[in-house]
Amino acid sequence: MIHKDLTLEEIARQYPAALEVLKRFGLDCLDCQLAAIGSLEHCAEFHELDIEQLLRELNAAVAKG
Repeated sequence: MIHKDLTLEEIARQYPAALEVLKRFGLDCLDCQLAAIGSLEHCAEFHELDIEQLLRELNAAVAKG
């Protein structure tokens, strides 16, 4: 399960099905420094995204495979 404390890099590595959702939300910046150290919550705040909606969609994508 994806949670707000994971980094984008961890999500991409552990949950490839989530990549499309990250891209749709404008978080496809995996080469950014923050991708390795910033939490999903931090990235969502920086991009002014609703973290709860993002988490719902990420976890739904992962559940589908």
